[in-house]
Amino acid sequence: MNAARLALISVSDKAGIVELARALAALGFSILSTGGTARLLDKEGVRVTEVSAHTGLPEMLDGRVKTLHPRIHGGLLARRDSPAHMAAIREAGIAPIDLIVVNLYPFQATVADPDCRLDDAIENIDIGGPAMLRGAAKNYTGVTVVVDPADYGRVLDELRAAGAVSQATRFALAKKVFAHTAAYDGAIANYLSALDSQGKPREFPDVLNLQFHKLQDMRYGENPHQAAAFYRDDKPVAGGLASYRQLQGKELSYNNIGDADAAWECVKSFPEPACVIVKHANPCGVAVGESLLAAYDKAFKTDPVSAFGGILAFNRALDRATAETIGRQFAEVIIAPRVEREAREFLAGKQNLRVLEVPLAHDANRYDCKRVGGGLLVQGPDSRTIERAGLRVVTKMPPSDAQWTDLLFAWRVAKFVKSNAIVFCREGMTVGVGAGQMSRVDSARIAAVKAKNANLSLAGSVAASDAFFPFRDGLDVVIDAGAAAVIQPGGSMRDDEVIAAADERGVAMVFTGVRHFRH
Repeated sequence: MNAARLALISVSDKAGIVELARALAALGFSILSTGGTARLLDKEGVRVTEVSAHTGLPEMLDGRVKTLHPRIHGGLLARRDSPAHMAAIREAGIAPIDLIVVNLYPFQATVADPDCRLDDAIENIDIGGPAMLRGAAKNYTGVTVVVDPADYGRVLDELRAAGAVSQATRFALAKKVFAHTAAYDGAIANYLSALDSQGKPREFPDVLNLQFHKLQDMRYGENPHQAAAFYRDDKPVAGGLASYRQLQGKELSYNNIGDADAAWECVKSFPEPACVIVKHANPCGVAVGESLLAAYDKAFKTDPVSAFGGILAFNRALDRATAETIGRQFAEVIIAPRVEREAREFLAGKQNLRVLEVPLAHDANRYDCKRVGGGLLVQGPDSRTIERAGLRVVTKMPPSDAQWTDLLFAWRVAKFVKSNAIVFCREGMTVGVGAGQMSRVDSARIAAVKAKNANLSLAGSVAASDAFFPFRDGLDVVIDAGAAAVIQPGGSMRDDEVIAAADERGVAMVFTGVRHFRH
């Protein structure tokens, strides 16, 4: 081993750092360090040289200046394959630094605290750390740079096996560094540009930086002539589809992922055992029941034709009995928070069926985004929920208790149906779904046709509309189909006309005051 090799360690996250430093010292590295990291290593018996002793310049400005010195950056940036560079640092008395382990002040964690003051945020903007990381990453052909504690083992394994870190690994680590510093600077820009001139936070920053990590390249996108890839948020929300674990089946396609997300977000919204079947991003069958099997059986009855090749989502552990019953239909994807061993054994016989486990949690993405030509539309998540106590009965006839239960169920489903949406429900299941039409009247008619084709009666059902009825004609179609109670946002200029029509027809109607457009 070359005893002259230098490793510089300066970390905010000190998990595993003592063990790493000990291992590096055993491999012949001399350790440079700063501040709290140096004190920790010294306390743990690791021989360490303070950076201030190495540079000959004490830390300044309350620690703001520690590593910003030619003896650090010259040692990182000198090209090992350049005789002129190496001669220049020798003449200046600068030793090359072969490995650095740096992670940054916890800016993101600091500003996540609702009580964070601007001064606190500013003091947690790291300057020297990103400079060292970027310098070392730029010179990855000669320097190993580690920003993620998850890579400590990988680096040590290569050093022990070969005495050096391979160029392929150094390049991979350098790419990780630039992604990390980009995310760090992006978080700073997001935070600062979301403050007004008085330092008060606003909902959206002037400059929005988002970072995603590629999970996989896809065979193609929505259509075979489109290239595609799947990316996960830098900090994915708990319970989001991007945290899936695939247990079996073919590779997920672009459309599989889009439909699976629609099914998963819908099924998560129910507290009872629930099943959601999605086709082309729309629920074609949704139901709750005393068991998953009961819920699936009801959901499938809504529209067996559309369920063919659909995405099935469950909000409870998938059991063997339900898995066997699913076998009566062709499905592309099954999603559940857990798949029991007996169910896995049965489903293994369907080799092409994709089976996913996703943790059941209810966090929502901070931003909901949609690309447009040359730009990005950004909004907050549609996470508004309603309770019976917050609804307004606007007709002479109030809903019965059973109708109240179905109205709330229907409203929850309508949120996940493409606009214009009309959803008929009865006894905890959808019995007719009309989605994505230019006219609300047409959506109502399609829902009724769907019910008829599935041999389901709409008599005595309830209906949900994701947005208000602009005229009474849509309400009349819903009532003609058999609905006895209706839930809708209200807010139309002709609300009085629509309410009068409901009273005339003898149905109950409630207003939510909330709209759920989904385009």
